[in-house]
This record gives sequence, C-alpha cells and structure tokens, in this order.
Amino acid sequence: MAINQKQVLSLQQKLSPQQIQMIKLLELPTMQLEQRIKQEIEDNIVLEEDERPAEEDTGEEPQQISVEEYLREDDTPSYKSRINNYSKDDKQRPVYLTEGRSLQEYLVEQLGYRNLPEREMRLAVYLVGSIDEDGYLRRDLESIADDIAFTMGIETSAEELERVLGEIHELEPAGIGARDLRECLLLQMAQMPLDTRPRRLARKILTSYFDEFAKKHYEKLMARLQVSEEDFREAIAEIRRLSPKPGNLYAEGGSDAAPYIVPDFILDYQDGRFNLSLNSSNLPEVRINRRYVEMIRSMVGSDGKVRESDREALQFVKNKIDSAKWFISAIKQRHDTLMRTMQTILDYQQEYFKDGDKSKLRPMILKDVADRTGLDVSTISRVVNSKYVQTQFGIILLKSLFSEAMQTDSGEEVSSYEIKHILQECIDEEDKRHPLTDETLMDILNAKGYRIARRTVAKYREMLGIPVARLRKQI
Repeated sequence: MAINQKQVLSLQQKLSPQQIQMIKLLELPTMQLEQRIKQEIEDNIVLEEDERPAEEDTGEEPQQISVEEYLREDDTPSYKSRINNYSKDDKQRPVYLTEGRSLQEYLVEQLGYRNLPEREMRLAVYLVGSIDEDGYLRRDLESIADDIAFTMGIETSAEELERVLGEIHELEPAGIGARDLRECLLLQMAQMPLDTRPRRLARKILTSYFDEFAKKHYEKLMARLQVSEEDFREAIAEIRRLSPKPGNLYAEGGSDAAPYIVPDFILDYQDGRFNLSLNSSNLPEVRINRRYVEMIRSMVGSDGKVRESDREALQFVKNKIDSAKWFISAIKQRHDTLMRTMQTILDYQQEYFKDGDKSKLRPMILKDVADRTGLDVSTISRVVNSKYVQTQFGIILLKSLFSEAMQTDSGEEVSSYEIKHILQECIDEEDKRHPLTDETLMDILNAKGYRIARRTVAKYREMLGIPVARLRKQI
C-alpha cells in the first residue's frame, strides 16, 4: 500500500491550561480555595503570602518583567523546568478534623469491659466496624462471616455471629447494631422497665403487629387488640419516644455527613440597603517574591545577554513567574465573576433577601442570570454550585434560589417555591385524623388559581419530605 502525505484543515476548540485553571478555581468554595492557594504557595517558589496590613498596601502593581529579550536563543528543553513530583493517579482527598471518640471507638471501649474471650472480642470488633452511622448493621451475617474468613482467617458461622451480636445489642446507645427498625425499637424497649400498661401494649404492637403499625392501620389495630382509643394513643406515644436512628444519639466524635459550612458571600441588610461582600477573611493574599525578580536582573549582564551557566536557572524562574502571574490573575477574575453573578442574583431576588420569605422568590433559571451578566450558562452553573451566602435569616445555598416557573389562571408566572409554601401550609393545617389526599390538595391549589396536576402535587410533596396521606394519619 502506497504511503502519501496530505494536508487537512480542521477547526478545533480547545481550552488553554490557564482557562482550565480558571474553571477549576471558579468551582471551588471558600474553604477549598484557601487550601488551593496555600498549596500553590508551596508548589511555586516565587509566590509568597502577603502579610502586609491593608493600609500599608501602596497599590503598586508588580513590575512586569519580560525575559524574552534576554533569551534570544532559548534552547532550554521544557522538561528541565517542569515539576513532575506527582503521579497522574494522585487524587485530592478532603481532610476532616474531628474531636473525641467515634461511635465505633465508643462501642469497642464498652466491649473491653465485658471480659469476652479473645475470639469473640475479635468478632465483635469486626461487627462494630460494620455498623453504619445510623447505628444499624445492614449487612447479613452470612456475608460478614465470609469476609471475616477472608480478611482475618477466622472460620465462623452466622449462628456464632448472632451470639456475638447479642453482646453488642446490650451496649449503649440502646438499639445499636439492629438489623431493621423493628429490632431497633424492640431493643430500646428491652432496656426499659415494662411497668405501665402503655409500655406493655407498645411492646405487643411492635412484636406482633409491626406491619400494621408501620402502615398506620390504627382502626384495624385497635379492633384486634381490643383496646380503647385513649389506651392506644398512649401506647403510640411510648413508641414515638424511641429513636429510629440510635447512632445519632452519640455525637461526641462528630460526623462527616454534616460538615461545617463556610459561606462564600456575606449579605447585610440595614436601613433598606444591601451590602454584599465576598467572605475572604481567611484567604491569604499572594504576591510575587521580589527576590526572584531581582535574581533575574542580576543574571543579565550589562550587554543584555545571559551567561550560558545561568540560562537554565533563568528559564526555570521565568516559568515560575509566569505561572504565578496567571494564578494571581485567575484569583482576581474569580473574585470579579463571583461578585458579578451574586449581585445579579441579589437584584433579581431583592424581595426575598429582605426577610427570607420563600413565597417571594421569583422564578429564576441559570439562563436568566447568564443573560443579565453576559456570562455563559456553564459559568453561572459553576459559580452557584456548592456556594453559600450568609444572610440575616441564615446561610442559604445559592442553588436553592433557582426554581421553575408556574403559571396561574390569570397568566401570571409564580415560583414553584410559592406552590410548595401553600402546599406545606395546607398540610400543616389539615385534620390529622383525616389528612388531605393528593387529589384534594390539587383541588385546593386549582381553586386558588394555580393550574397544577395531581402528579405534580405528589412530586412537590415528596420534595418537601412529606409522606402520603395514609402515613400522616394520627389518632
């Protein structure tokens, strides 16, 4: 087959390394940005933290050093000035700082006081490690037995693990290590004295009629138990005092599931005026170390040429200075983009930011903000993702301010938050003995002028975390 050459003209769209760096910085929330800046200071020798007070800042821009004129014949290979200390498989992992003992450590400590044989102790510690943050052992014992044989070399059975699990069930908090909700509630009742009729009745309900209780078939339960409504109500009250998630009763070690939120914006509202600012109090100010600028000048002779022995070092410092300038510029551009976007959102949702009433939220999508700022929709998406604003009524996730529009009978567009607010009010004020069905809620909303289907009512109800009418029923 003959080999030939040909020219092909094609148009491709590629992001420069600087654009990629800007995109990544734009996505970072405040806390991660602080870590990213400190990491850049460690990686780039020409960057340093500016510790000067704000009033001492002269406002001078770093002198622009152009080294190209000194490198008329730059033949230094690029790989000689490239840092390659990281593997492509390296990943940035979040570091969580917690205090105190974790739930598992607390349980192992209690096991130490029970004087178990060494074999049972090792099995119990493994079972404790399989308990999730809610306090449940969600894996079946047969699978755990296989894992123990593979990882620890101990042949065991589900029956032996069941006996060891019985020891864990006696630990605090009550209900720990349960396989399901029914077992969890019964374990908690087992540690309570059954000295009253409501507690004895509650235990009987959980033992023999749990499915009917979970489905809230209260009339059927009262008929089967042959008890009065008052006695049944007292028994249900005893069950509701129990915790469905015993792991939450222990909180000494903290939880990664509820991290501390640092707001990205601070919004003050006083005397009818808004004051918006970026939360940059903990962000280090960076600048180019002038020693390296002077170093470049010292390497250049009076004739404007660079000595051969200094050429490689000069190229290395030049690359680092260029990288530092790009990073400082990207930080500034991130600041401008975030403020521009947040100011547009503030102007769009001024009525909401005055008092935090969600019913005053206007319908808003990403394109609305993009059109007003002149930025791309993808840029707005990166700005609002994982960003928070601190207001006088709490810390708000920016993404939660966006909602779809619904149309009323009069043709007016309202936010879906307004529909949810009315839906929540209707359910809060309903007769719990006869809760409103989705179809009834649809009729109420339609009567108020909101054209909405029953399936949409169900969707909004689920988004609000509200169960169906049958599960909301009380006696």
